[in-house]
Amino acid sequence: MNIVKYRWLWYLISFVLVGSSIAFLAIFGLKQGIDFAGGSLLVVRFAGERPSTVDAGKSVASLNLGGIVIQPVGDTDMSFRLKDMDEEMHQQFILQMKQTYGDITELRFDSIGPVIGQELRSKSIIALIIVFIAILIYIAYAFRKVSVPIKSWKYGAITAFAAFHDVIVPVGLFALLGKVHGLEIGTSFVAAVLTVMGFSIHDTIVVLDRVRENLQRTTGVFENIVNTSLLQTIVRSLNTTISTLLALVAVYFFGGDSIKDFSLALIVGIATGAYSSIFIAAPLLITWHKFDLKRKAARK
Repeated sequence: MNIVKYRWLWYLISFVLVGSSIAFLAIFGLKQGIDFAGGSLLVVRFAGERPSTVDAGKSVASLNLGGIVIQPVGDTDMSFRLKDMDEEMHQQFILQMKQTYGDITELRFDSIGPVIGQELRSKSIIALIIVFIAILIYIAYAFRKVSVPIKSWKYGAITAFAAFHDVIVPVGLFALLGKVHGLEIGTSFVAAVLTVMGFSIHDTIVVLDRVRENLQRTTGVFENIVNTSLLQTIVRSLNTTISTLLALVAVYFFGGDSIKDFSLALIVGIATGAYSSIFIAAPLLITWHKFDLKRKAARK
């Protein structure tokens, strides 16, 4: 089986995925949750029949809370997102709901100020940038003894690109879901993105490290060595990915609503990571090598 022979087909698939994700992100943006935007989020469960969102809004209108975003959750719960409120207003809100609808249970209450939200967003972006730079430096060092026919730093660049490839797809999906279904991102989404990066880097390094080993032990056409390395590692990569995805799918369908978005981001990112490590990262070595050969030939 010659995987690298059809590398332009794999590139086209990735171009569509990455291009669509970037377009969704540019057009829709990410809908920020209270972790980043600030505000309060309250989730309650009704013992009896759940009211409509309109009726629920009218029941607390006398508190003058300003704009409230009310959404049903599951069959019995309802979430209220509103401006940042203190504990006194929080208790008044719960009391008002109980007086109107009887027995209700408060499931969640989060309140974050806008300054803290901005700080969390800035730190999350810095963390992602630092990780990408660290990847490039570490891989260049780890592959320092392999400089023929591809320079060691190019392994790091390809690994970083594969990590970006695997992160941007779930980010684009969440931008689309934020527009269509109002899906918000928070610190748990950042944790999911960093986890996806870790899996992506691991899978990519497994493949590239086998390329490095085969380059040191054998001689021959570079393209054939890369394809052989892929065939030697593809079963391991797929087994690891499938076993991980089975657990994540179970968490998505049977876990609580609070981790549903987290598990969805992991499912999409890890599946994309398995694809990129096999069909994108290693073939890029060949494409880059051929580009260097053409450039050197043009100079002569």
